[in-house]
Amino acid sequence: MAINPTDFMTTMVRRVQLSDADKATLTAAAPWGKEIAPEMADIFYDYLGRDEEMNAILNATEGRIHRLRQTFVEWFAEMFTGMDGWGKNYADRRWKIGLVHVKVGIGPQHVVPAMAVVVNAVRQKLRQSGQSEVLGDALGKICMIDLAFIEQAYFEVSAQAVLQETGWTQALFQRLITTGAASM
Repeated sequence: MAINPTDFMTTMVRRVQLSDADKATLTAAAPWGKEIAPEMADIFYDYLGRDEEMNAILNATEGRIHRLRQTFVEWFAEMFTGMDGWGKNYADRRWKIGLVHVKVGIGPQHVVPAMAVVVNAVRQKLRQSGQSEVLGDALGKICMIDLAFIEQAYFEVSAQAVLQETGWTQALFQRLITTGAASM
């Protein structure tokens, strides 16, 4: 059931319609993205730190928040460069980030609003610095791809755990999900 990150990336690029023009726009704005990344990290972690549950996760171990801020700055800058043209390396890194979110217990109910905070903060920064809306649109698309990786990691890990614990087949598991959803 585990996904192939490169195939998933290809599918997400198609679904959000991340075009070559979008990629060129992001690449051209990479210095700006790198410049604002620390400020975006501050906004992101300030937001998350106000939530009691997230604050506990963020500060569960010594130095975690510092490491997470560094990772955020790298992640943010990578959205502009695509690392390898938004290919295998980018996809593998996004998949790993998704798995880390699952591992440390950051649930979807935190990830989605936090991504919205990032997108909104970037849009404000775009307006303040006179950047184009085209850049905002391209960045919004790549943010949604990154969010899809995180969300997919939750599903994949949960499904794999259920299949492993129960011995069910994937077909049975999917049927149970569909039946359960129909009854809600």
